[in-house]
Amino acid sequence: MSLDVSKIGKRVAAESAVLGKIREQVARVIVGQDHLVDRLLLALLCNQHVLVEGVPGLAKTLTVTTLARTLQASFARIQFTPDMLPADIVGTRIYKHLKDEFMIEWGPVFAHIVLADEINRAPAKVQSALLEAMQERQVTIGGKARKLDDPFLVIATQNPIEQEGTYPLPEAQVDRFMFKVKVDYPSKTEELEVLRRMATTEPDLAVDTVATPADLLRVRRLGDEIFMDDKIGEYIVDLVAATRRPGDYGLPDLAGLIRYGASPRATLFLALGARAHALLAGRGYVTPQDVKSVAPDILRHRVAPTYEAEAEEKTSEDLVKTILDTVNVP
Repeated sequence: MSLDVSKIGKRVAAESAVLGKIREQVARVIVGQDHLVDRLLLALLCNQHVLVEGVPGLAKTLTVTTLARTLQASFARIQFTPDMLPADIVGTRIYKHLKDEFMIEWGPVFAHIVLADEINRAPAKVQSALLEAMQERQVTIGGKARKLDDPFLVIATQNPIEQEGTYPLPEAQVDRFMFKVKVDYPSKTEELEVLRRMATTEPDLAVDTVATPADLLRVRRLGDEIFMDDKIGEYIVDLVAATRRPGDYGLPDLAGLIRYGASPRATLFLALGARAHALLAGRGYVTPQDVKSVAPDILRHRVAPTYEAEAEEKTSEDLVKTILDTVNVP
């Protein structure tokens, strides 16, 4: 087995170089968003989606558009507004008078990377229009189904729910996002660098295209071969089970603070995310730290605190951190 892991490690070192090139290009424009960029790359490697939350002005949209420009892939930006309709996303049937027939006008969701900008500005019926696309990788209009491009990545940005003029995302849709990444304010040093780069009427946003969809698919397939020991798998299951039955894992105080825990989808995402994290680090095997690194962004929107937890000012992040600090690491 050690020989196999060694071979995988050499392939990872060779194939994952393209990820480093993408990082370098994004860093030419974006300052201080390394965590967000890494999570977007992990989502591409896992063939999943990302929800990005933060107040306006933190370069969420610029980060996504910059990443898209480093890839030779199609890109679509959908600006969500309160007056949108589902057809504005997936498309609709249009009657062509001259041909006396209905034609399907496919929507902007048909792209490799789709930026759903300020997704919580639109009503629930519009947000739900993405459900089939995100889960089934297809869109059905008038009984006709069309497959989406591969890779297909939805990156949704949202302002915090408590801000005026926003609509909470349906829980079924939130659960389809592998990661929920919270973007915070930059440090003083980072903000000074932002000022130096961007305080001009024409900031330099140029990046080189350094990868293709074929590159991403090749590296993604390699991620499936990353070695993960059975003990790591047991650790992942224990983490998820601890969100449902914390008393079984030495956390009886959390039982009254968690309204509901993570589903088996979280278990699968933790395994996928840990493998992709190892790949991004240039390793051919998974360590417990890989799991702990991706767990907060995978679990924070899948662990719901009770009213008692809110009264004690404990967030889902606090609950997840307590679980990660307590569950035995192999």
